[in-house]
Amino acid sequence: HGREPSSQTPQRRPARGPRAVRHLYGAMSFMDAREHGSKVGSAGVASAQNEAIDRRERLRRLALETIDLAKDPYFMRNHSGSYECKLCLTVHGNEGNYLAHTQGKRHQVNLVKRAARDQHESVNGPVALLAARKSKTQPRKTVKIGKPGYRVTKQYCRRSSRRSLLFQIDYPEIDAAVTPRHRVMSQYEQKVEPVVTCGTAYQYLLIAAEPYETIAFKVPNLEIENACGQRALVPHWAPDAKTFTLQIFMNA
Repeated sequence: HGREPSSQTPQRRPARGPRAVRHLYGAMSFMDAREHGSKVGSAGVASAQNEAIDRRERLRRLALETIDLAKDPYFMRNHSGSYECKLCLTVHGNEGNYLAHTQGKRHQVNLVKRAARDQHESVNGPVALLAARKSKTQPRKTVKIGKPGYRVTKQYCRRSSRRSLLFQIDYPEIDAAVTPRHRVMSQYEQKVEPVVTCGTAYQYLLIAAEPYETIAFKVPNLEIENACGQRALVPHWAPDAKTFTLQIFMNA
């Protein structure tokens, strides 16, 4: 029972499968999404750009809930209405962009570097060194018992035709480990007497020893030198008699 051949060619059914669906629709289908690991109902695998956008949005919402811009020391609004990060030197168009920047890697790394630098400067910085120097150079607080007794003798040398002054100060109650000290001060350094109009007429000789008060002698403002012609004073401290002697020669 043979059949006559039909004039119509049989229609080929399209193959069903992932490749056929991709060929027909030109986009990712359900089968392709399942092969790539996406869940049913999701919009496929997100690209790297979409993931970065979603991450920045999540960080922005988190920063809005946790960060107060009024207390942020690095947040600044410039004259053009933009927002700047003074730590990273970046410019942002709105507050959300700035908050997302604060949660980023660059800002967090700079925060760690700034904290390390502040800790180093707090120990070895100029402020710490100045504070340590002030703590070491605090003046001693001792109770003064009054002014010591003294004698001043004017002398004249006929051979050299020079004049001198001999100061003898008694310190009967001086501490055993203390030696009297002396210093010559100009008229502009002292703050007890007003500066006279001439300005260079006198100078002051200060002698100090605890627990006595510091005493000063007003002497003519002449060049001071010792017997050898050098500019110096001739002090002598007698611990047994507790008498301090100081002789100055003036080159008139």
